[in-house]
Amino acid sequence: MSLLDALLPPLNRPLADWRGKTVWIVGASSGIGQATAAALHGQGARVVVSARQASLLHDFVARHPGSQALVLDATDREAVLAAAALLLGQAPLDCVVYCAGHYNAMRADALDVADMERHVSVNYLGALYLIDAVLPAMLTRGTGHISLVGSVAGYRGLPNSLAYGPTKAALINLAETLYLDLHGKGIGVSLISPGFVQTPLTAGNDFAMPALLTPQQAATAILKGWAQGQFEIHFPKRFTLWLKALRILPNRVFFQLVRRLAL
Repeated sequence: MSLLDALLPPLNRPLADWRGKTVWIVGASSGIGQATAAALHGQGARVVVSARQASLLHDFVARHPGSQALVLDATDREAVLAAAALLLGQAPLDCVVYCAGHYNAMRADALDVADMERHVSVNYLGALYLIDAVLPAMLTRGTGHISLVGSVAGYRGLPNSLAYGPTKAALINLAETLYLDLHGKGIGVSLISPGFVQTPLTAGNDFAMPALLTPQQAATAILKGWAQGQFEIHFPKRFTLWLKALRILPNRVFFQLVRRLAL
């Protein structure tokens, strides 16, 4: 939390007491999603975990009694609507987290439109389907929280990020606009911007990943950010603050700097 954040009221209602709250995490079969689900379960939340891999979800439920597995392909709009209707028929959803992700490194000289479309479907359209499915009920109650897992890769254009980066940039803009539209209606919105985390998505990277975190460390940072009522929860600060600085550099300086670092 910055000094300015500490002096001003939180942008969201702080979420610190999870006892009895229902949280639905889409993209929870591994990595950040699974670690966050485990951390919330440890705080007393009723956690619903969704992903395509049924065996991983059922393993999670076996290790976390009281949680619920709901197999789901986030790119199937009708399936997302049906899943939301099922859960809302059981209990109100206090917090919904979109953590599903797809990543392959890509450069323009090896452009793969089919894979770019897959990035859009998983990383962005799935989030839209989830929001569309849960938002009406939240608006009716006048409470709830939507959290989107973006990435610092969405801050500016970066090498190898031709497919992934634009989808995360779209999530950043989406989260900011949702916040403006929903804050006055009692709905919280937060954006989670991780740096490098040890997940199946990053396992294929063939370069050194600075300030690499474990999924458990990422989950700790996320719960801390929610408890502080932050809008953007970015971590680790020793890495993400440098990337934030890139956003304000003039284009000429930014392009020259990134070219040199990418050599």
